[in-house]
Amino acid sequence: MATNGCPCGFLGDPTKDCTCSALQVQRYRAKISGPLLDRIDIQVEVPAVRYKELADQTSGETSETIRARVDRARELQLARFAGRKIFCNAQMSPRDLRRFCEPDAAAEKLLEAAMTKLGLSARAYTRILKVARTIADLDGQADITSAQVAEAIQYRSLDRSFH
Repeated sequence: MATNGCPCGFLGDPTKDCTCSALQVQRYRAKISGPLLDRIDIQVEVPAVRYKELADQTSGETSETIRARVDRARELQLARFAGRKIFCNAQMSPRDLRRFCEPDAAAEKLLEAAMTKLGLSARAYTRILKVARTIADLDGQADITSAQVAEAIQYRSLDRSFH
């Protein structure tokens, strides 16, 4: 799913000014219901990419390296759910969440603070834990740390912008 931040599409754009009033932005964003947003695991604002960045020839991580990390994470998930009718973290039940997504003490404190400050729903809480579990899998870690919870919270940008 993709959406603009406002009716004119330039809210937050570094090169063009948004022409929308605060009320127009609020009405535009209100068209997306909270329960719908809760069902979106990863919400990320993607700014416009400048030509200079598109044309930059410096290379980052290769696709092969990323693919290998994703394959290892998928193998962890397949092993975790072996013999079950689920195959990835997104499909975990509440019981699975308690079993496989127990954050460490620091991560739990961070999650509690985020839930309180951002007014997140119970559904958002479970989405954050599932995404944090996946991030830990990508990192090759058995436990969920505060760094992974913090990253997962960052992927709830629409929750943050609506409160």
